[in-house]
Amino acid sequence: MKSFYLSVLFMTITLTPLIGQPVNYENFRVAVYSRSYETAKMGDPAYLEPLWKLVTDQVKVNKIYLETHRDLLIVDQATLDAAKRFFHGHGIETAGGITLTVDESNRFETFCYTNPEHRAKVREIVEHTARNFDEIILDDFFFTNCKCELCIEAKGTKSWTEYRIELMKDAARDLVINTAKAVNPNVKVVIKYPNWYEHFQGLGFNLEEEPAMFDGLYTGTETRDPSGNQHLQPYLGYLVYRYFENLKPGGNGGGWVDTGGLRTMDRYAEQLWITLFANTPEVTLFDIRQLQYPIREQLKAPWQGQGTSFDFVEMMKPINLPDGRVIQPSTFARAAGYTFEKVDKFLGLLGNPIGIKSYKPYHSVGEDFLQNFMGMIGIPMDLVPEFPKDDKVVFLTQSAAFDPDIVEKIKEHVRDGNIAVITSGLLRELQEKGMSDIAELRVTGRTALVSEFAVGWRGTAISEREILIPQIAYLTNDSWEEVSALDDTNGWPILHSAGYGKGQLYVLTIPDNFVDLYHLPELVLNRIRQVLNVEMPVQIEAPGKTSIFVYDNHSFIVESFADTTVDIKVVADENCLTLTNLETGEIYQPRKRETPRRGTDPLVNQIFDLNLKPHSFVVLKMDTK
Repeated sequence: MKSFYLSVLFMTITLTPLIGQPVNYENFRVAVYSRSYETAKMGDPAYLEPLWKLVTDQVKVNKIYLETHRDLLIVDQATLDAAKRFFHGHGIETAGGITLTVDESNRFETFCYTNPEHRAKVREIVEHTARNFDEIILDDFFFTNCKCELCIEAKGTKSWTEYRIELMKDAARDLVINTAKAVNPNVKVVIKYPNWYEHFQGLGFNLEEEPAMFDGLYTGTETRDPSGNQHLQPYLGYLVYRYFENLKPGGNGGGWVDTGGLRTMDRYAEQLWITLFANTPEVTLFDIRQLQYPIREQLKAPWQGQGTSFDFVEMMKPINLPDGRVIQPSTFARAAGYTFEKVDKFLGLLGNPIGIKSYKPYHSVGEDFLQNFMGMIGIPMDLVPEFPKDDKVVFLTQSAAFDPDIVEKIKEHVRDGNIAVITSGLLRELQEKGMSDIAELRVTGRTALVSEFAVGWRGTAISEREILIPQIAYLTNDSWEEVSALDDTNGWPILHSAGYGKGQLYVLTIPDNFVDLYHLPELVLNRIRQVLNVEMPVQIEAPGKTSIFVYDNHSFIVESFADTTVDIKVVADENCLTLTNLETGEIYQPRKRETPRRGTDPLVNQIFDLNLKPHSFVVLKMDTK
C-alpha cells in the first residue's frame, strides 16, 4: 500500500506543472520585448500584473527582454530588480535589451560614435545592463546616421560607408562587447540586425566582421505592408533569417516581428509563420505595448471567410485556459497565439530548409532585395556570403560584381558542368570585364515596353500589363533565346542561354520595376522556374505571388500571397507516388505528364493540382518509391 501512495505522489509531482512554469509550444520558443518606456513602469505591481496576465492568457511566453535604455531613458536599478523578481517568479527567463538611440522619433537619431561624451554614455548604459543580465540584445539601432562636424572632420576623404564600417566595428568591440564582459564575464552579447540588409554597410553594420565578434545574432523578420515606405516583399521574412544564419551558422537566435504597417490582421500572421518556416528556434514579439493593441474589425481582410490560412472568426472564439477560465480574445497577443498554435502542429514534421544559392558579397549593393522578388515567384532562395562553388545552380544579381574575381568564378563554375543564372543587371556590370569569353552578350542601354511573350515551342502569352525591360543584344547562333519578349515584328530576350565548356550560362532579364516579375505570364514564369529549380526535388507552376519553401526531407510548403484564389500545379518526378497534407492528412493523387525533349525520351512528371485560397498555404510531404 505504501508503494502505491509513493507511486501516486511521484506521478503527481512529475505530471503537475511547476507553479509559474510557462507552457511551451513544442517546436519553438516565444519571447516578448519590453521597451524602456514600459520597463520603467514595472516596479509597480498594479501595472505589471494585469498586463502580464492579459498577454499570457492569449499567447505562451518563455522569455522577456527588458530594455534598459532608449532615447536617453535609463531604467533604474530598483525597477529592474522588481521586474526580474516578478518574471523569475513566473518561470520566465529574462534578458537585457538596449536601444542606442538619442531620439528615435527624430528620424532614428543615433548616438555619435565620434563624440567622446556619447561614447562615454554608451559605456555607462552597457555596464548598467551587463550588471543585471547574462544576456544582452542590441535592438535595430546599433548603427550611426550622424553627420555632425566631428564626423565630417573624422571621415576625411573616406566614403561614409568606409568610415562608418570601421567606426562601428571599433564601437562594437570597445564600447559594447569588451565593456559588457569586463562587468560580467559570463554575459552573452547579441546583435539584432534589422530587415534592410542591402544597405547596412552605409550606416556601419558590418556583416563581414561583426557576426564573429558578437556571441549571437538575431533577425528582424518584420516585413509589414510591402506598400509601406520600406517596400519589403513578404518573402524577405524567410530569406533574411536564412541569410543571417549563413553568416553565423548556429548563431542566429531567432526572428523578430512587430505589428507595424498593417492593413489586414493576416499580414501580421504571415510574418510570424514565415519566420517559423525558416526554422527559427525563437520568435520575439515586439513589443509588450503592441501586444495590448485591441483587435479591430477593420483589420479583417476582404477575403476572410473563404477558408484562408488565417481565420479571423476562428481566432476570435473564446479561449479555454488551463486554470478553467474562459476568456474572450481581445488584443494582438491573441493573433500571435492563434498563429503559433496553428503552425506548431506541423513544424516538427519539416526538415532543414534548402534553396538555390545566391551569392551576395559583403558590403555589396545592386538590384537591391531582388532575391525576395524571386522567392515570390516560386523560386526558393538561399542568400550566402561566399560563392557557392559546390552547388549545381547559382543565381547571381548585380551585387555579385562587388567581387573582383566574379567573372573567373562564373567561368570556372560553368566550365565544370554547372549552371549560372545571372541577371541583366549583372551582365551590364560585367560585359566589358571578361564575360564575352563565355558569350558576346550586352545590355544595349535601350528599353522596350512589352506585353507579349514567346516560350519556344510552348507558345505565346500576354501579360496583364505592359512591362518595361532592358534590351539585350547577342550574336545569332552563338547563344539562344529561351523566352522572348515580342513587340510586333521585333523582340528581345527574357531568358537567354549560352553553352560554355560542360555547363550553361543563362541571362535573366529583370524588368525595370521588379514587381513586374509577378505580372509575367504563368507560361514565362514556369520556364524560368524550370531552369532555376532544376535541382529542387519539387517545383510549382503558378501565377506570380506564389512561393514554395522546400525542405530536405521531402516536405514543402506552397503559399499564395495573392488576394484571389489561385490554381497551382505541383511538379515532381516519377518517384513521387502521392502527396500528404501534413495539416489535414489528406492524400493527393497525381496525373502523369510527358514533355517532349530534343533527341531523347520525353520528360515524365507527376502533376498534382491544387487550389489555394487568398493568403493561404498548404504543407505537403512527398511519398516516394
